[in-house]
Amino acid sequence: MSLSALPFLLAVMLAAALDVGANLLLARSHGFTRRGPALGALALVGLAFTCLAYATRGMDLSVAYAMWGGFGILGTSLGGWAMLGQRLTAVAWLGMALLVAGITALHLA
Repeated sequence: MSLSALPFLLAVMLAAALDVGANLLLARSHGFTRRGPALGALALVGLAFTCLAYATRGMDLSVAYAMWGGFGILGTSLGGWAMLGQRLTAVAWLGMALLVAGITALHLA
C-alpha cells in the first residue's frame, strides 16, 4: 500500500467505527423510542457515509464499501458481545475470521 492511499484506508476504517457506534446506539434506542440514542445513531450514520464518500476519492467504491461493511459487521458483532452481552458461537467466531481474511484479500487485490 502506498503512503498516498493511507488517508483513504483510514477514512474507511473511521467510517466503519462510526457505523459500529451507530449500530450500538440503535440497540440502545429500543426501536427509536429513546430519542437521544436514536438521534445519535442517525448522526453517526451520516458521518460514516461522509467518511465513506471521502474514501471513494482514492479507492474503488467496491473495495471501500466491502471493507466498510466487513469491518462494520465485525465491529458490531464484537461490540454486541463485549458491551451488550450477546453470545457468539464458535461458528460466529469462524465467520468473523473469514471476514477478516476476505477483507484482507480484497484490499490486496
